[in-house]
Amino acid sequence: MESRPGQCRSARPNASKCPDPGRRRRRRPRGLRGDAYPPPVTTTGPEKDHVSWDDLDELVARLGDQVRGEYDVMLCITRGGMVPAGMLAYRLGIRNILVAAVEFYDTDGRPAAAPTFLQFPADPLLHGRRVLIVDEVWDTGTTIAAVIDRVRQAGGLPTTAVLHYKPSHSLVDAVPDHHVVTTDRWVVYPFKAGA
Repeated sequence: MESRPGQCRSARPNASKCPDPGRRRRRRPRGLRGDAYPPPVTTTGPEKDHVSWDDLDELVARLGDQVRGEYDVMLCITRGGMVPAGMLAYRLGIRNILVAAVEFYDTDGRPAAAPTFLQFPADPLLHGRRVLIVDEVWDTGTTIAAVIDRVRQAGGLPTTAVLHYKPSHSLVDAVPDHHVVTTDRWVVYPFKAGA
């Protein structure tokens, strides 16, 4: 394609005008064309606290200072308690870590009628042992209360530790033995998908 003076050359067949040589072009992010930008998100749900990885490290350090003591085993509640429990285990030097896979909330955050135990340690692993139960948040308290009951039924001595405690949401009589923050807000952790 040959251009004449005053006429621009364009590789785009339907180009309606030529760029101004004195004007800088704004580049779009790769892969987006035209109106491919997502619309702004409007939320009408609860106010949220976003926890960064640095915040999480600080919260776990503060929790570690509270729960210093002798524990025979750590029992982390899936899924939310796994990352804080792993971080706390390093701080406390605990290597014996067990998992309680408990399902209470669905993927949209709606609670079930009761917690469902998908996996729980065998009684001999808990019997006569000081068990540090770790979860990220005590919301309704229903899940962790069910875990406490199972540990006691197995003959274990439970102590609970959570990062966030929501007393106005709690539906159980128990309270956490250790917690770092008291809040009523929705907490978004960095390890959760979509956070």
